[in-house]
Amino acid sequence: MSLTNEHIKQRLADKFGDQVSGFEESFGVLSFIAPKELNLKVMQFLFDDEELRFRFLTDLTAVHYPDRSGEELAVVYHLYNFQDRVRLRFKVYTATAAPQVFTATALYESANWMERETYDFFGVDFVGHPNLKRILNVDEMTYFPMRKEFPLEDPLRVDKDDEMFGR
Repeated sequence: MSLTNEHIKQRLADKFGDQVSGFEESFGVLSFIAPKELNLKVMQFLFDDEELRFRFLTDLTAVHYPDRSGEELAVVYHLYNFQDRVRLRFKVYTATAAPQVFTATALYESANWMERETYDFFGVDFVGHPNLKRILNVDEMTYFPMRKEFPLEDPLRVDKDDEMFGR
């Protein structure tokens, strides 16, 4: 039997109940949301379960949603099952005021640099990470450049005509 998104969803619902939510499928990839306190338990289950076998962390990043009060940052995990060639995406949300999320480095070694990059650009504090420090930006930087906290343009700029830019 090949692994289907419906079966993965059922297994997650059986294990975690309504703690996992927001199931949707886009381009054949199942996505869902879990509380940030459960990120390691969910990944451990997806890793250990003999049917699911999501043993490769393809990507890890974050997205800043400044309008979502209390859950402005989404940490996004992309997992892959090599045996069944199935991809999976799940998110955990955290607040910018308390951006702590447990590290996945004990489970996936590939998480090490991806978490450092996510910290460097979004300020997500991966609790338990063995070497959480900036990886691409200078250490003196006091902000996280991928957060949408700054205007893209100088609002006082007068040398361009908005009409030429389709605005």
